[in-house]
Amino acid sequence: MKTQVAIIGAGPSGLLLGQLLHNAGIDNIIVERQSPEYVLGRIRAGVLEQGMVDLLREADASQRMDREGLVHDGFELAFDGRCEHIDLKGLTGGKTVMVYGQTEVTRDLMEARQTSGATTLYSVPDVQLHEFKGEKPYLTFTLNGETVRLDCDHIAGCDGFHGVARKSIPQGVLTEFERVYPFGWLGVLADTPPVNDELIYANHERGFALCSMRSATRTRYYVQVGAEEQVEDWSDERFWEELKSRLPAEVAARLVTGPAIEKSIAPLRSFVVEPMQYGRLFLLGDAAHIVPPTGAKGLNLAASDVNTLFRILLKVYREGRHELLEKYSAICLRRIWKAERFSWWMTSVLHRFPDTDAFSQRMQQTELDYFVGSEAGRKTIAENYVGLPYEPIE
Repeated sequence: MKTQVAIIGAGPSGLLLGQLLHNAGIDNIIVERQSPEYVLGRIRAGVLEQGMVDLLREADASQRMDREGLVHDGFELAFDGRCEHIDLKGLTGGKTVMVYGQTEVTRDLMEARQTSGATTLYSVPDVQLHEFKGEKPYLTFTLNGETVRLDCDHIAGCDGFHGVARKSIPQGVLTEFERVYPFGWLGVLADTPPVNDELIYANHERGFALCSMRSATRTRYYVQVGAEEQVEDWSDERFWEELKSRLPAEVAARLVTGPAIEKSIAPLRSFVVEPMQYGRLFLLGDAAHIVPPTGAKGLNLAASDVNTLFRILLKVYREGRHELLEKYSAICLRRIWKAERFSWWMTSVLHRFPDTDAFSQRMQQTELDYFVGSEAGRKTIAENYVGLPYEPIE
């Protein structure tokens, strides 16, 4: 087999890159170790930056999102018993975010790819990368019991934190930066109406809480829990009572509870590798970086990686600008570290850490009070939340 770009991983970043390349006439094949059903079973984020929304439209995979997604002009910060509104649209010159689940994004991209006739190979668990430091990289894998070789010009590693792409880079090439947080998020998905029209991020002495949604009838709520906590220890009743205790009284009073249709605990970490490329291999999304979900940046950072590699490959294939390939990592990392900073800041001011005493709690509240009490502070929060602009490829 032969293609121009081999993409490892059929999550949203791999599918989005594949769709953009296909529409631009650049041949690509996606290989995925899991089944389509498994990929769609992942419950993930649901707040899309303006840049990702625009990319999905460019990929011609936005019809259902534009019909069913919820455009949000702002969100609420709850602390010290009160709620403060961050007017995203007003503070950023009209930019907004779209609430639309990652599972739905993946489903739409799968359907768009199937309609386009482009090739995706699922249930291929043993992908290996070869010669990607040289001029003629290729993949090998087993398909229907036979060993297959896929020759290509470039390899895009979109296969997540535990995938084979990053692990194939020789030891000593990458530098890892990591912070593991001493808590996780217990998340509940429920078919109940949202408690608020916009998301609420809450700082409380008992810990962080988040009120989110997937639609007008399906909600996603989170509470901060200890790193050692188990899902089995949290009944629905215990979860709802804990969530109510962390919200301002008027918000808690209107919270509609119901049986959880999904419940899980996600650990929090910050992680970045430098560089994000080695030879003809390029890392995208979770293969190269992870952010705590507090700033709603994980999926959106993957989209910005996709945008950068796509724009570079367009110039490579249309204009012969091969020198741009060497700039991929540096361009991506400039935006990634800024998003890492915002996610770290949101995590730091909204969560209760093991060493958070009365003084530290007051400092968190004062930090939030300062930012929301200042036009410049609100604008800083807003411009980071809606997403910093993508760097143009010149």
